Amino acid sequence: MADTLSLRAQAHLASDAARLADLATADETTRVRLAAASTTGEALLHLLARDQAIAVRATVAMNPAASASVDRALIGDPDERVRLLLGRKLAEMMPCLSYQKRDALQEQALAALLTLVADEAVRVRAAIADVLKEMPDAPRDIVLRLAHDTALEVAEPIIRLSPLLGTEDLLALLAAGPSSATAIAVARRPYLCEDVTDVLANTSSSEAISALLSNTSACIRESTLDALVARAAAETSWHEPLLLRPQLSHRATLALSQIVTGTLLSVLARRTNLDPTLAKELQRRIEGRLSPQKRGTDRPPTIDEAMDCARVLASQGQLNEDTILASARRGEARMCTAFLAVAADVPGSVVDRVCTLRSAKGLVSLIWKAGFTMRIAGPLQTLMVRLPPSQLLRAQAGEKFPLAPDEMHWQIELLTRAAQ
Repeated sequence: MADTLSLRAQAHLASDAARLADLATADETTRVRLAAASTTGEALLHLLARDQAIAVRATVAMNPAASASVDRALIGDPDERVRLLLGRKLAEMMPCLSYQKRDALQEQALAALLTLVADEAVRVRAAIADVLKEMPDAPRDIVLRLAHDTALEVAEPIIRLSPLLGTEDLLALLAAGPSSATAIAVARRPYLCEDVTDVLANTSSSEAISALLSNTSACIRESTLDALVARAAAETSWHEPLLLRPQLSHRATLALSQIVTGTLLSVLARRTNLDPTLAKELQRRIEGRLSPQKRGTDRPPTIDEAMDCARVLASQGQLNEDTILASARRGEARMCTAFLAVAADVPGSVVDRVCTLRSAKGLVSLIWKAGFTMRIAGPLQTLMVRLPPSQLLRAQAGEKFPLAPDEMHWQIELLTRAAQ
């Protein structure tokens, strides 16, 4: 057996010697092939790691069979692309390294990675961060270094996603006088605890707080949320994420009802946990805002105002055929658009698309989807699609729709895709 091993070793040495002799005359393609091979000997890889061609050195850097000694030779490569590839390879090796029990070669790999974590090129450090950002068994000291990196593209993915960062680590990041970008990265981290969100709410920029409020998985104390609502009058970017928080106290809801306007008032009114008295007050305010006396009799409603009105009527059970016909007779095309969009549960853009195309089939299909009858089809085709009487799609056998259900389904699907 010993003689067999000796013969094999001699054969490998002879093979490497032959390759070394041929290397000086080998073309770049051959050298790249040698740099990628798992059977290429260490001496030959050392020579290839100093090759003039970047493609050859980069291939050596990616070779998982390269020894720690070869990797160390590439740490100082003049081209950052080679160092980037080496850093990515070493980072991908980290799950294979037991952090408690490492042999000498593993220690060398870790030392090489630590050197690259301090590389002057941001791209190199960012490539390592990209590999380690969600790795649960990455070396913790390396993760902490990356989290405190001054370059946002390095630190942000680690701060936002690394499972190795605990509450104390996040608080330390916030206590270090971070940039607004660092605070925003922390604020976007899933499942933040109340200790971290308290600090963010008290010390961060408006943008970071907006990111925190938009993070619906973050736990925010009721008292902290109430305090942010009290500050929100001058921070309009907070209004919508506040309204969409899973939990709002009655006090916070009442305070928000006094500062939000427009469409957001309707968003607030649609919360399912509203106090009944407040719900009625919000509907009264929405209806008052939409009335001609409030907006001026000479000005038609905006599409947002019309959609708000349609939603209120739908919530009260008053969005029916008589309502739509009354608006159609008054020539209120925008109100009819909103009524039909809400009743059919489609975006207003889909109804607009029907009007732009002057599609009688599309309009009749939306009327069918909304649960209405052909009774309103004639007036809406005249007003919204601007068709003459001779071109109207009319009911068949009383109020039966002139199109088959499959065709109306197809019309709605086509219009929805076109309006996106």
